[in-house]
Amino acid sequence: MRNIPSALQTKLDSGATTLARCWIVTRRDGVVLGFTDHDRDLAIGGVTCRAGTGFTGSEATSRFDLAVDGLEISGAFSDDVLTEADLAAGRYDAAEVTTWLVDWSDVSLKILIARGTMGEVRREGAAFTAELRGLADALAQDSGRLFTARCGVDLGDARCRVDLTSSTFCHSGAVTAIEGTSIVAVSNLGGFADGWFSGGRVVWASGANAGVAIEVKQHRVVAGEVQLSLWQAMTEPIGVGDGFTITAGCDKRFATCRDRFANTGNFRGFPQIPGNDFVVSYPLPGSPDNGNGTKALF
Repeated sequence: MRNIPSALQTKLDSGATTLARCWIVTRRDGVVLGFTDHDRDLAIGGVTCRAGTGFTGSEATSRFDLAVDGLEISGAFSDDVLTEADLAAGRYDAAEVTTWLVDWSDVSLKILIARGTMGEVRREGAAFTAELRGLADALAQDSGRLFTARCGVDLGDARCRVDLTSSTFCHSGAVTAIEGTSIVAVSNLGGFADGWFSGGRVVWASGANAGVAIEVKQHRVVAGEVQLSLWQAMTEPIGVGDGFTITAGCDKRFATCRDRFANTGNFRGFPQIPGNDFVVSYPLPGSPDNGNGTKALF
């Protein structure tokens, strides 16, 4: 049950219209931003909630199960506050969002009406719409260990234990040529085998995308030139000379864990587990006998 200040309750009972909504967004990197649908800035708990960004919220709906609540916020990109580049770079992924109902004539009168995280974001020109996921959404996420042939942990995490700071698996380089929208030729990686960094991650150290990370789709050597193909185009143009740090990739297979990382002791998959083809297999005429009266499956 919400604790509504008596002064605010009196205004609500009187049908007062001096109400506005404020949203305070806390990104995972610690940056805190505030927005409001009022026509002037409001200060909530030391955070200035900016007006003029077109921020507005949809009607909120809740469900009995753990599905995502029907609540969205919409707004416009602002060069000095909320940029399209930051949104596309993932800086708002899973950001914490608190929604307040505020009396704009006296901002000390306020109610916390929702708390959640930012989910799926849709962009249309200079505007965006973001899904707000309630706290119960965390209970709907998969948890626990899955029994699969491939490893179920992330390369370099506490269970994998591969040291990604080692020069064997982490290296720096620079862009030498732009081969396509998301394909670049790079330097300083000539000592690594073709495919070594496929599935790895690039973190830009300089250039317009400095600080942004992107996954590597393919690492290959073509006629002596090292090329990196990224999974998607960067939000800002990549330039010749842009520096980066790149880490090795892992396809989660047992053979890769053994041959590339020598880490079979920490492999978290089950390479001998039967696949779907085993379930639908059956003995064929002329199949060799197993020695116990049954036929081998092919």
